[in-house]
Amino acid sequence: AAQGRAAAGRVALLAVLLPVCCRSAPERIRYAIPEELGRGSLVGPLARDLGLSPADLPARKLRIVSDDEKQYFALGEDNANLRVNERIDREGICGAVSPCV
Repeated sequence: AAQGRAAAGRVALLAVLLPVCCRSAPERIRYAIPEELGRGSLVGPLARDLGLSPADLPARKLRIVSDDEKQYFALGEDNANLRVNERIDREGICGAVSPCV
């Protein structure tokens, strides 16, 4: 039961970036974060994980899109780090489905 609660308290984020944004093939980067992180909290060093400099991301027209009406993530002002933009509530997004991706 404790293990189920621990899993329920985490949200997995999968970033799939198209070839326009990356060097050749699509890149898949996964970040696992606790739910309900505050706005501006670090999700991950996106530019570094893609092997790019912060200046490369705007030049490659990186966009962060969501199927939901809320934009949960945003690129930080430094153009290097992916940050929380909206409070993430696992139950509100996925309901009882586990894992929540």
